[in-house]
Amino acid sequence: MTTDIAIVLAVLAGAVILFATERLPVDVVALIVMSVLLLSGIITPGEGLAGFSNPATVTVGAMFVLSAALSKTGALNFTGHLLVRLGRRSFWLALVPMMIFVGSVSAFVNNTAAVAVFLPVMLSLARDINVSPSKLLMPLSFASMFGGVCTLIGTSTNILVSSIAEQHGQPPFGMFEFAPFGLIIFGAGLAYMLAVGVRLIPSRRAGDDLAENFGMGEYLTDIVLLPESASVGKTLEESPLVRILNVAVLEVFRDGERVSVPPPGMTLEVGDVLRVRTDVRRIRELQNRVGIRLKPGMKWREEDLESEGAALVEAVVALNSPLERKTLEQTSFRAAFGGTVLAIRHRGQLLHENISTTPLLAGDALLVEVRRERFDELKRSPAFLIVSEVGLPELRRRKTVPALLIITGVVVAAATGIVPIVVAGIVGSVLLILTRCLSMNEAYQAIEWRIIFLLAGVLTLGVAMEKSGAARLISEAMIAGAGGWGPVAILSALFMLTMMLTNVMSNNASAALLTPIAIVTAEALALSPRPFLMAVTFAASLSFMTPVGYQTNTLIYGPGQYRFTDFLRVGTPLSLLFWLLATLLIPRIWSF
Repeated sequence: MTTDIAIVLAVLAGAVILFATERLPVDVVALIVMSVLLLSGIITPGEGLAGFSNPATVTVGAMFVLSAALSKTGALNFTGHLLVRLGRRSFWLALVPMMIFVGSVSAFVNNTAAVAVFLPVMLSLARDINVSPSKLLMPLSFASMFGGVCTLIGTSTNILVSSIAEQHGQPPFGMFEFAPFGLIIFGAGLAYMLAVGVRLIPSRRAGDDLAENFGMGEYLTDIVLLPESASVGKTLEESPLVRILNVAVLEVFRDGERVSVPPPGMTLEVGDVLRVRTDVRRIRELQNRVGIRLKPGMKWREEDLESEGAALVEAVVALNSPLERKTLEQTSFRAAFGGTVLAIRHRGQLLHENISTTPLLAGDALLVEVRRERFDELKRSPAFLIVSEVGLPELRRRKTVPALLIITGVVVAAATGIVPIVVAGIVGSVLLILTRCLSMNEAYQAIEWRIIFLLAGVLTLGVAMEKSGAARLISEAMIAGAGGWGPVAILSALFMLTMMLTNVMSNNASAALLTPIAIVTAEALALSPRPFLMAVTFAASLSFMTPVGYQTNTLIYGPGQYRFTDFLRVGTPLSLLFWLLATLLIPRIWSF
């Protein structure tokens, strides 16, 4: 145990804890790791910055652009509407074709993009066939992961491990080298979900009324301003109701007219009826407030909150959203988007109180009342994914064929070895911009920069682990523990370790940390690294036991109204099934 190894292991432990607890964004953790390793002198500045120019990092960025083109041109949406028409006949006709199609698409485009496109489609379909969306959204996310492991470009993890292997003198992975075992994963996962998994998913969301789904019945009330009210004659923002009681005024009724999402400068008058969102404690305070009369309570419905001037929508905080880890207060949400957040579904909990001070996370579902003239602004914002029917995006359907041809060309060029995958990805991205399938700004927005910085940081940690000898130390411990049972046991242990890690931290981070260990282990045993690399690659992309281990699970967490235990219940047997299949079949497909 040298000083360098001790430092690297300490950094590794700290990174795993920070990744798992989400105390800091993953890209910030990656940059902290890079900074510590640079300051320690374990890696040189050139080695530290090499992650940004690594072919894997550049290729992943290009894949984000290619996937965005399919979304913007409607190539995926067209099939989504066909599935809706078919699925209206029965639940199983909705489920089975959806899983097969999404899994197939995810083999060639970023699976997060595929889930983002199909999320509102599945919510709409669930309303049409009167089934809980939770029964469709978890299969949607899982199917995208089944398909993502079938090709080199199906998920960023495959590209990352291929690049690391190539840097260690191994041949890069072929476009369809994953297919033999990937298709087994796809088939076994589909069979499990249809036979067992769907039955284990609880019906979490009932009905299509947004106000009811977000439990607004006890948190909305109408109040009448009496002549003696201290708010009369004051603007909305100066009103004691807003300044002191922190009440959110959604609408003002005056002389038979309805003002939805009233502006802060609106002056209040005697007899105004204010529809407000507030918590139970605030309602009790209002009852004793001089100059205010509460109207009798009622069961609020979505139609009560919608009008010609305002719409009620469900918006999910997008992955890589600029609002992530910020509060509504910090973002001045009402001024920025012309809407009021009524409730938040945050990490399995429905929040009505203190929502303005709750840090938002990717996957949080927000119930928003927004002025109709500003709805397009909300819809276009990269901060949100609108999952209400009213939020379906505008598409460039005339560009669908060019986009499909360009992406097909990228796949064929990379699969046949005409050019490396990184070159094909860059050229394809440029062609999409030149043919106006995407604008330059849309290309920038499509790239999940958090993932880019994460990749750069964890690649640096992988270099430090190998350079310091930490990877060899961990490898020797693994061999000492499982080596007596043979290489299959070591592969099995490596698969299980990777799969457990990827359920609590980024799949890319898990792959980057364990790939050097897999290579060193194979070298120590004088075996081919290929089966060990495949074990890490597949396991890092199979995160079914938590809603935070993989981005697609995070995206459906809020809209599906899932609880953490729902993923454990459905995902644990599936993970064990894949572990057994990997132990038995990976050594047969890629021999030692």
